[in-house]
Amino acid sequence: MKPVQILDSAQIDITLTRLCHELIENHGDFSSAAIVGLQPRGIYPAQRITERLKKMTGVDHIRHGALDITFHRDDFRRKAEPPVPGETRLDFEIEGLNVVLVDDVLFTGRTIRAGLDALLAFGRPERVELLAFIDRRFSRHLPVQPDYTGRAVDSISTERVAVDWVETEGADRVTLYSVAD
Repeated sequence: MKPVQILDSAQIDITLTRLCHELIENHGDFSSAAIVGLQPRGIYPAQRITERLKKMTGVDHIRHGALDITFHRDDFRRKAEPPVPGETRLDFEIEGLNVVLVDDVLFTGRTIRAGLDALLAFGRPERVELLAFIDRRFSRHLPVQPDYTGRAVDSISTERVAVDWVETEGADRVTLYSVAD
């Protein structure tokens, strides 16, 4: 299968803006909410969303952070190389907050399960919501559904969805391609 570009830079920009409007609808001024990106790839949409929300709402301080889930994953012992943890940056108490976990691609749900385990090690939020930039909705191993979805992509197990961010790959794009190729 020839790679298929699902979203280009302009479409990613529009999608991020739409997600921000949905978040504002549900969280207002974010006085009781926080945005938390899951390491390693959820931090990029979380950072962009937080910056956009600040501009759109006029609120200078929106709680945001990054959460490493390396040692909460159910497969970290199965890898040939020792896992290298990312950085956790939560400079606020999550107790009683509405926390929006952000990841780039929701596939099996295992990363989100690990994210919930890692988050609960820091306290008990009032509510946890999930924002998935890409939702591969037909491949779940666990009963996890996003509250906010950038784009739903129907794909089969031999396909992969790659989200490229300008911060890491030098360009913003979402591509679907075959793993078998």
